[in-house]
Amino acid sequence: MKPEAIDSAQTMEAIGALRQELTRLSNRVAALEAGADKQPAPAAPVENTDISEELIALIGAAIAAFLGKKARIRQIRLLGTTSWAQQGRVTIQASHGLSVHHG
Repeated sequence: MKPEAIDSAQTMEAIGALRQELTRLSNRVAALEAGADKQPAPAAPVENTDISEELIALIGAAIAAFLGKKARIRQIRLLGTTSWAQQGRVTIQASHGLSVHHG
């Protein structure tokens, strides 16, 4: 296979488009962060007493680690879904590498 000739004009155009998109995304992030700082989240009372204070602290720490800054938890809802458990079982079963023998 012969390497294709790289057109420098097309390369520069692509780099320019990427720079514009990066600038646009940076501006959106800055606007979102500025808006989040202006509106302090009101403290919400804990309505569900089934969630322990330790669990709330653990969730808050995980969010802070992910975002890189402390976040106020306004609401936690427990959803009645088994999709997390089902996905976990699928992952575990797939890792076993089960094979089917006919005969």
